[in-house]
Amino acid sequence: MDGAPPPPSPAGLSAYVAVSQLLGLTLLATTGAWLGRYRGGVAWHSPLQFNAHPLCMVLAMVFLQGDGEPQSLQLCWAGNGGDTALAKDTGKVHQRPRAAPALLVYRVFRHEAKRSTKALHALLHGLALVIALVGIIAVFKSHRTKGIPDMYSLHSWCGMATFVLYLLQWFLGCGFFLFPGASFSLRGWYKPLHIFFGITLFILSITSCLLGITEMLLFKISDSYSHFVPEGILANTLGVLLVAFGLVVGYVLTREEWKRPPLAEELALSMDFKTLTEGESPGGGSQ
Repeated sequence: MDGAPPPPSPAGLSAYVAVSQLLGLTLLATTGAWLGRYRGGVAWHSPLQFNAHPLCMVLAMVFLQGDGEPQSLQLCWAGNGGDTALAKDTGKVHQRPRAAPALLVYRVFRHEAKRSTKALHALLHGLALVIALVGIIAVFKSHRTKGIPDMYSLHSWCGMATFVLYLLQWFLGCGFFLFPGASFSLRGWYKPLHIFFGITLFILSITSCLLGITEMLLFKISDSYSHFVPEGILANTLGVLLVAFGLVVGYVLTREEWKRPPLAEELALSMDFKTLTEGESPGGGSQ
């Protein structure tokens, strides 16, 4: 009904979103505390330039990426093997459940216009890319200043691969879903790949951070790490927080009943888009 208030969020969703944000802010504060208390802080034009790297990568590739991950909302049509069917005699839309990944942007902004949510999603990922690039520049410049070789460790290989794939994912996502031009069938073909790489990149980002923490501890306090020194305990706590953040976000991701419901106008626009781009009627027949 027009003018009716939007339905409330599903039970438990707000609590899990709040926990994820608390964990995210805590892991950022823990990263800052580690670098400030034991590594001298962060400064660009100084020997402390390297410390911008872990701070930027945790902020960008874990926290912002976790908040901005995509939703899959499959809008296919009856007779096409999809999950949304339109009964032409009643005009009602019936949906059958499909497991679809969705993280915090699409979970929180459940009743906003889809295009606005897409724009926010792309903006968060774009911001994450810029911050991550600053972190990558910091480590290369620091290595060059100190005469340390680049790209020889497992952490550097996994981290660089994750960043390059993340950049590619962002460009392809904007091209297929944010800007007009891609047909309905092409979007449908690419969507599962976008979902898969979104989940994979989030996991790879946390894994790369864990490798980086371990590598940094072995370089800096290898002689005392096994004696449970405070710096080692704090850095290990950061690693546990990273895993916990990933698990909470992953739990939200897998709850089918928490998926963002399609708005009525989105379904109508999708019908028009498919008709225009594929030459089919909503019932699945050719025009």
